Amino acid sequence: MAAHDDATTLDRFVVVPASYVYLLREGASGTEVLLQQRGDVPYMASHWAAGAAGHVERGEDAFAAARRELREELDVSADLHFEFTMQRTLHAEAIDERVDFFFTARSWEGEPRIVEGSKCAGLGWFPLDALPAPMVPHEAHALAHLGSGLGYLTFGF
Repeated sequence: MAAHDDATTLDRFVVVPASYVYLLREGASGTEVLLQQRGDVPYMASHWAAGAAGHVERGEDAFAAARRELREELDVSADLHFEFTMQRTLHAEAIDERVDFFFTARSWEGEPRIVEGSKCAGLGWFPLDALPAPMVPHEAHALAHLGSGLGYLTFGF
């Protein structure tokens, strides 16, 4: 590799992958989603977010990460439906280049419960058309596109 190639490689960002799972059910006023209120955590404390989500670990694919996060955060297992991938950035933070994989499940085994009490302040079911505030912004964008069939979304560009 030439010296020029080394410099170019150092300027490239590293993509951080994560998987998100939204449990969905039919409620009295339509489809509801299970959300968690983030606890005292560094990113978006007290904001509402996916019931289960987290980084894809080395050697793990996005589906495996989603299944692991469901077990670790809600103590359930489910057949997952892939919704879309989101590429996102935050211009103010050059390191924040992400690729997020979003999944839904309409049936699961077990009763969703808070497993990581230090990271989760609460769980709640909310109509998709009446989400709580404050929401993690890119997740509100994702929830607005569930079932769209788009396959690919962007956020922050």
